[in-house]
Amino acid sequence: MGNCLVAQSGGPTTVINASLAGVIRANQLNPVYEHVYGGLHGIEGVLADRLYDLTNLSSNEIDILKQTPSSALGTCRYKLKRENEEDFQTLMDVLVKHDIEVMFYIGGNDSMDTVDALSEWAQKHNLPQRFVGIPKTVDNDLVPVDHCPGFPSAAKIANQIVHATALDYAAYTRPEVFIVETMGRDAGWLAASCCATGDVDLLLLPEVPFDKDAFLAEVQKKFNEKGSCYIVVSEGARYADGTYLSAGSSANDGFAHAVLGGAGECLKQMIIDAGVAPRGVVQSLSRAARSSNFAQSKIDVDEAYNLGMSAHMRSTNPGFTAMAVGVDRGTDENGNYKPLYTAKPVCEFANFVKQFPIEWALPNYQGITQEAIDYVKPLMEGEPKLIMDGAIPATIVPFNLR
Repeated sequence: MGNCLVAQSGGPTTVINASLAGVIRANQLNPVYEHVYGGLHGIEGVLADRLYDLTNLSSNEIDILKQTPSSALGTCRYKLKRENEEDFQTLMDVLVKHDIEVMFYIGGNDSMDTVDALSEWAQKHNLPQRFVGIPKTVDNDLVPVDHCPGFPSAAKIANQIVHATALDYAAYTRPEVFIVETMGRDAGWLAASCCATGDVDLLLLPEVPFDKDAFLAEVQKKFNEKGSCYIVVSEGARYADGTYLSAGSSANDGFAHAVLGGAGECLKQMIIDAGVAPRGVVQSLSRAARSSNFAQSKIDVDEAYNLGMSAHMRSTNPGFTAMAVGVDRGTDENGNYKPLYTAKPVCEFANFVKQFPIEWALPNYQGITQEAIDYVKPLMEGEPKLIMDGAIPATIVPFNLR
């Protein structure tokens, strides 16, 4: 009996550890592998042979792991380049050393590219090791699936914050603009989801080129009509030529992705300079949207956990490799949302971006269509029963810190 390995990569979500818990629990229920190892700090830690034995976590530890934010194994943004033979050989040596048959990798677009690259290399060299992707991302931008674990919970906390701050904003008579900035470098799913509350006046998405004059005219209209304007902007909002509103777009994260942040402040200053409003408030959701484990969507937790179990179950097929599990949308006999668990070639996930449908964005920055609202609302439903540690949800000590 061989072993399996699971690792996490990229930005965390509130449910990334639920997928990890699913893999561990699935093997306890059906011990296909003698050991379930965790790779500390993603592919970077695996290359350094930094593994942690997760096989015998208790039921209580697994329950707390499911509600622990961040990446319990530690994460990384290490680019596994296909031309770097040394990295591939080093990683295979680690897998052989620990008798690892299957590696599960939990991550987004770039992590799925890593799974694809490792699968190609193993096949090219006639090696038996297999590689399976488990998706996650608050950006909801993976192409071949209906949605991604992590997005529903991020959308839920974003909606809760938008509604609460909109009420706070409405308590004042002083003229000021209120701006919420969400994550979303290339896709505006999270920003768009904020419109489900009905509180958003104007919405800026990466998919809709920013026109300064047209936007300021709409802000002015809102102030003329109601004396206020509540705006949501995705961090990836950009002009027609691709230039980001954000002042931080010159850096990159190791994958040639812009490191953003500051679109909200840019808009606030733009509005003030135009004389539309004398002051403004910017609320950046940033990491709060991906780490607020006290506001998880039960749908999201369940789906992330079940995808971990599904990946393990499917891996019992010796031909299951270069694949990623995922969630498609179905309905039950009453027409209500029902998840459909699938598996598709990982190459369909890697390096593609599923953008928010332009036909779901209303013209003149006015928000989103009812179809878009109907898409996101069911995903945010339900609250998991949390194990509390005093006033806050209990969390495990991250494995990379033990």
